[in-house]
Amino acid sequence: QVHLVESGGGLVQAGGSLRLSCATSGRTFSGYAMGWFRQAPGKEREFVAAISWSGGSTYYADSVKGRFTISRDNAKNTVYLQMNSLKPEDRAVYYCAADLLPATSWGSPGRELYYWGQGTQVTVSS
Repeated sequence: QVHLVESGGGLVQAGGSLRLSCATSGRTFSGYAMGWFRQAPGKEREFVAAISWSGGSTYYADSVKGRFTISRDNAKNTVYLQMNSLKPEDRAVYYCAADLLPATSWGSPGRELYYWGQGTQVTVSS
Protein backbone atom coordinates (compact mmCIF):
# COMPACT_ATOMS: atom_id res chain seq x y z
CA GLN A 1 0.00 0.00 0.00
CA VAL A 2 1.12 3.55 -0.71
CA HIS A 3 0.61 6.09 2.05
CA LEU A 4 1.46 9.74 2.58
CA VAL A 5 1.43 11.07 6.15
CA GLU A 6 1.91 14.76 6.93
CA SER A 7 3.20 16.13 10.20
CA GLY A 8 4.64 19.32 11.64
CA GLY A 9 1.62 21.57 11.58
CA GLY A 10 0.63 23.69 14.52
CA LEU A 11 0.14 27.20 15.84
CA VAL A 12 2.76 29.85 15.21
CA GLN A 13 2.91 33.63 15.46
CA ALA A 14 3.13 35.75 12.35
CA GLY A 15 6.72 35.97 11.22
CA GLY A 16 7.55 32.59 12.68
CA SER A 17 8.51 29.33 11.02
CA LEU A 18 7.30 25.76 10.72
CA ARG A 19 8.61 22.74 8.91
CA LEU A 20 6.12 20.26 7.51
CA SER A 21 7.09 16.70 6.74
CA CYS A 22 5.47 14.16 4.47
CA ALA A 23 6.54 10.59 5.10
CA THR A 24 5.87 8.00 2.44
CA SER A 25 5.51 4.24 2.70
CA GLY A 26 4.82 1.33 0.43
CA ARG A 27 6.43 1.57 -2.99
CA THR A 28 9.32 3.94 -3.36
CA PHE A 29 8.44 7.45 -4.50
CA SER A 30 11.80 8.05 -6.14
CA GLY A 31 10.11 8.22 -9.53
CA TYR A 32 7.37 10.63 -8.42
CA ALA A 33 7.11 14.35 -8.29
CA MET A 34 5.83 15.49 -4.91
CA GLY A 35 4.46 18.67 -3.48
CA TRP A 36 2.14 20.57 -1.23
CA PHE A 37 -1.30 22.10 -1.54
CA ARG A 38 -3.35 23.96 1.04
CA GLN A 39 -6.99 24.66 1.68
CA ALA A 40 -8.64 27.10 4.04
CA PRO A 41 -12.28 26.67 5.14
CA GLY A 42 -14.62 27.92 2.45
CA LYS A 43 -11.77 28.31 -0.02
CA GLU A 44 -10.60 26.24 -2.95
CA ARG A 45 -7.51 24.10 -2.63
CA GLU A 46 -4.48 25.92 -3.96
CA PHE A 47 -1.05 24.90 -5.11
CA VAL A 48 1.86 25.73 -2.80
CA ALA A 49 5.02 23.99 -4.01
CA ALA A 50 6.27 20.99 -5.96
CA ILE A 51 9.56 19.18 -6.45
CA SER A 52 10.75 16.83 -9.17
CA TRP A 53 11.47 13.20 -8.38
CA SER A 54 15.21 13.85 -8.34
CA GLY A 55 14.89 16.99 -6.25
CA GLY A 56 16.62 19.00 -8.94
CA SER A 57 13.70 21.26 -9.81
CA THR A 58 11.33 23.13 -7.54
CA TYR A 59 8.24 25.23 -8.21
CA TYR A 60 6.34 27.64 -5.99
CA ALA A 61 3.15 29.62 -5.94
CA ASP A 62 3.80 33.34 -6.13
CA SER A 63 2.22 33.80 -2.71
CA VAL A 64 4.92 31.73 -0.99
CA LYS A 65 7.94 32.30 -3.21
CA GLY A 66 10.91 33.46 -1.20
CA ARG A 67 9.36 32.33 2.08
CA PHE A 68 8.78 28.59 1.62
CA THR A 69 11.27 25.95 0.56
CA ILE A 70 10.41 22.43 -0.58
CA SER A 71 12.95 19.63 -0.39
CA ARG A 72 13.04 15.85 -0.37
CA ASP A 73 15.21 13.12 1.06
CA ASN A 74 14.59 10.03 -1.00
CA ALA A 75 16.73 7.90 1.31
CA LYS A 76 14.23 8.67 4.05
CA ASN A 77 11.21 8.69 1.74
CA THR A 78 10.30 12.10 3.10
CA VAL A 79 9.37 15.47 1.60
CA TYR A 80 9.63 18.71 3.56
CA LEU A 81 8.15 22.16 3.39
CA GLN A 82 10.12 24.77 5.31
CA MET A 83 7.84 27.74 5.93
CA ASN A 84 9.42 31.01 7.04
CA SER A 85 7.99 34.48 7.58
CA LEU A 86 4.54 33.02 8.04
CA LYS A 87 1.54 35.27 7.55
CA PRO A 88 -2.05 34.94 8.80
CA GLU A 89 -3.13 34.24 5.24
CA ASP A 90 -1.01 31.08 5.31
CA ARG A 91 -3.51 29.52 7.70
CA ALA A 92 -4.87 26.36 6.08
CA VAL A 93 -4.80 22.60 6.06
CA TYR A 94 -1.71 21.56 4.15
CA TYR A 95 -1.82 18.42 2.05
CA CYS A 96 1.04 16.41 0.64
CA ALA A 97 0.66 14.90 -2.82
CA ALA A 98 2.60 12.60 -5.12
CA ASP A 99 2.21 11.79 -8.79
CA LEU A 100 4.12 10.76 -11.86
CA LEU A 101 2.94 13.98 -13.47
CA PRO A 102 5.98 16.28 -13.81
CA ALA A 103 6.28 18.84 -11.05
CA THR A 104 6.41 21.72 -13.53
CA SER A 105 2.72 21.23 -14.31
CA TRP A 106 1.43 21.15 -10.74
CA GLY A 107 0.77 24.86 -10.53
CA SER A 108 -1.73 24.76 -13.37
CA PRO A 109 -5.36 24.99 -12.22
CA GLY A 110 -7.43 21.83 -12.27
CA ARG A 111 -4.60 19.32 -12.23
CA GLU A 112 -5.64 16.00 -10.70
CA LEU A 113 -2.99 14.15 -8.71
CA TYR A 114 -3.07 10.52 -7.74
CA TYR A 115 -1.79 10.24 -4.14
CA TRP A 116 -2.79 12.47 -1.23
CA GLY A 117 -2.10 12.63 2.46
CA GLN A 118 -4.64 13.40 5.18
CA GLY A 119 -3.46 16.95 5.80
CA THR A 120 -1.95 18.87 8.68
CA GLN A 121 -3.33 22.11 10.14
CA VAL A 122 -1.24 25.26 10.09
CA THR A 123 -2.52 28.22 12.09
CA VAL A 124 -0.80 31.60 12.11
CA SER A 125 -1.75 34.17 14.72
CA SER A 126 -1.21 37.89 14.35
